[in-house]
Amino acid sequence: MFMKTMTQLAGLAALTTVSVAGAALHDIPLKDIDGKATSLGQFKGKVLLVVNVASQCGYTRQYKPLEALYRQYKDRGLVILGVPSNDFGGQEPGSPDEIKAFCTSKFDVTFPLMEKVKVKTGPDQHPLYAALTGKSSAFPGEVKWNFNKFLVGRDGKLLARFESRDEPDSAKVTDAIEAALGAR
Repeated sequence: MFMKTMTQLAGLAALTTVSVAGAALHDIPLKDIDGKATSLGQFKGKVLLVVNVASQCGYTRQYKPLEALYRQYKDRGLVILGVPSNDFGGQEPGSPDEIKAFCTSKFDVTFPLMEKVKVKTGPDQHPLYAALTGKSSAFPGEVKWNFNKFLVGRDGKLLARFESRDEPDSAKVTDAIEAALGAR
């Protein structure tokens, strides 16, 4: 019990470091949809829009405008990053292959997809979402549903947070993306 508690405290200390130091966000380990180990470090110098996605949600239609944004702005340095999660209503039950096939066949998604992770606050929450939503985040607070969006600047610092209802192609989101892309 003591060792488990010490391990949990060490993990919390590491998460605090990640949350406080924006550039450290790039160091959080992830796996892509194919199971290959990676991190956000591969996107250093890019603007990221990190979105927790699900294939069976009422907001799944947002894949289309997300892909349109990616195609419109990728040459200027925007990367849309889809992070599947089954946390809300079991709306992402598929395997990685099923998720990838759904996204490409139904919405012609070409932006990067990551492994399915836990985004809700708790002991199994992925460190990326702990950093994005934790107390030391610029925009703390639990993710409440699928298709929440986090805008991360070229320097790895969190710039904005958008709820599910904030459409990817709305002026609110595109203005923030434009501002982030303009900042060098």
